Amino acid sequence: MSRTLAIKDLTCQYEDLTVLESLSLTVKQGEIVCLLGASGCGKTTLLKAISGLLPLAKGHIELNGTVIDDGEYWLPPEQRNIGMIFQDYALFPHLTVAENISFGIQHLDKYAQKERVAEMLTMVHLQNLGDRYPHQLSGGQQQRVAIARSLAYKPDLLLLDEPFSNIDTQVRHQLISQIRAIFKQAGVTAIFVTHSREEAFAFSDKMAVMNKGVIEQFGTASELYHNPSSRFVANFLGGGSYLPGLKVELDRYQTCLGIVSVAPKNQHGGRGEHGELVDIFFRPQHLQLFANPKGLTEVLERQFMGDHFRYVIDVEGHKLISSSLEQLEIGSRVDVILIATQQLAF
Repeated sequence: MSRTLAIKDLTCQYEDLTVLESLSLTVKQGEIVCLLGASGCGKTTLLKAISGLLPLAKGHIELNGTVIDDGEYWLPPEQRNIGMIFQDYALFPHLTVAENISFGIQHLDKYAQKERVAEMLTMVHLQNLGDRYPHQLSGGQQQRVAIARSLAYKPDLLLLDEPFSNIDTQVRHQLISQIRAIFKQAGVTAIFVTHSREEAFAFSDKMAVMNKGVIEQFGTASELYHNPSSRFVANFLGGGSYLPGLKVELDRYQTCLGIVSVAPKNQHGGRGEHGELVDIFFRPQHLQLFANPKGLTEVLERQFMGDHFRYVIDVEGHKLISSSLEQLEIGSRVDVILIATQQLAF
């Protein structure tokens, strides 16, 4: 598959502050890639660099095999054929939906504009709303108009900055599914920014988890969730608990919950000596709780999460997080069973 976007050793600075450092990323044709991370990690800065709104201190950016920025040569934003959708959608309030969509295709004749607008309205399922104004639409409909406007001139790449943050929680998941289907139908190559792992999991093909101006790990949601390369990625994508483990065999460690198997590629110092001590990482769903008045484990905290309970338990002085469908009382005693799976070691 051909590459649409290739970023190599990109560094960006605000005055003397380095915001992105030696960052590399490849996005293939038709992929939806998420930049995921906490506020201030450099996500939006990277979008600005790709779009040409922020100069590079080092590195280069290629789009469809053509260099668009290398620190010396700089292609202006309006010549990059990159679309952007902002958090507030930036629709023109005095223009109708159809006029908003046609805004970027004024170089086409009137008939071609009308055809393209009709095509875009059909694609985003707003066929009968072309004569309405933005204030007459719901938030989700406004977002689809913004997408239709960005796709009307057939950009090589679409950039979206926190595209779902203004959407009501009740309709957000449905809208994410709808827009992903639209992008896949149109073969859109897109990069979107979010701090929500739920949005990233639902919308993206691949994710780049960012931290302090660098990409900690890049891959599919499943790869990053089940095989995080660092504590930061493991904690950011759902969190969990750590227990000390003593190495007894190549991939087996002794813990207070018994012998734990660790995936070889996730071992910290996998070729270490017998007796090496590491931290074993457990997702909440890996620890199953059973009420037992004589159990050695105490329930310290309980939170109702809607479809399950989240517990903090004390296992021989270690506070661990577990999830369960069963309602247990704070202070009650339980048994803990580790669900058979390969754990992670850091």
